[in-house]
Amino acid sequence: MSLDLSSGGVCDVAYGVCKGKGSGEQSLLRRLLGSLNTGDVLLGDALYPSYFLLCELQTMGIDCLFEQMGARARGTDFRKGKSLGPRDHLIIYNKPEVKPEWLTQNDYDEAPETLCVRELRFSVCKGKKGKTLVSTMCCPKADKKAALKQLYKQRWHVELNFRHIKTTLGMDVLSCRTPEMIGKEIWVCLLAYNLIRILMAQAAIQADRIPNTLSFKHCTQLWLAWRRQGLLSTGDHWTELLIAMAQKRVGNRPNRTEPRQRKRRPKPFPLLQKSRQQARQDVIKNGHEAKLAA
Repeated sequence: MSLDLSSGGVCDVAYGVCKGKGSGEQSLLRRLLGSLNTGDVLLGDALYPSYFLLCELQTMGIDCLFEQMGARARGTDFRKGKSLGPRDHLIIYNKPEVKPEWLTQNDYDEAPETLCVRELRFSVCKGKKGKTLVSTMCCPKADKKAALKQLYKQRWHVELNFRHIKTTLGMDVLSCRTPEMIGKEIWVCLLAYNLIRILMAQAAIQADRIPNTLSFKHCTQLWLAWRRQGLLSTGDHWTELLIAMAQKRVGNRPNRTEPRQRKRRPKPFPLLQKSRQQARQDVIKNGHEAKLAA
């Protein structure tokens, strides 16, 4: 899924099988490249800065800013390459000698033998080693290190927007049973998400603010209340709705750190691994599993 950084709206979506060939994020991302335009900047985490993806993005005229892959980040030596400043340099990547299975031989042969990229490191907060970034924005005057650092911090909006889609709109658990209906359920939810984002963008423009600074949940609740009252999308009432949406803003919390732990404990029941109808019949016939164990 590709998201617009300024508005938070969904630009394009790719989904496939749950496992096996074609289920990886690299494979799904390549299906979204057609929706990108020359001059765009692609932000991503440490799963994406592969050699051939960087080459393809440069060919398309698209800049990128990714977190460096773990193994390569640990081996980054800023004493090599052309220094652009403290922990900031240009480095040459060599084309992998072994062709990936998913890449055709013709595409492998056409890929350049070397690739010049920029690597830089910054500390997220005191006491931590920090992150190593890789980018195709190689000019230190046009793209300063501090600006790239601030830009990469904005990538966290992707995680927040995923939370809005899955939790606020209730898409964390899909209820349909067939692949075709699951696809429709996903698209309907994303349509509702984008409609709310359009309202947020209109409210932000009217209040001279950035859409991402408005509260998504607040705007969703206002829109639902508006629809229940049956008000029209014109006139003074519409203006009042946009003003109300722009009143509540999310907090600005840079370098936020949260533990990767769950506060609520899981329930002490086994997973349901059969149809609910069959499970009911087994309970009627044999009783609950706890009674059987006793």
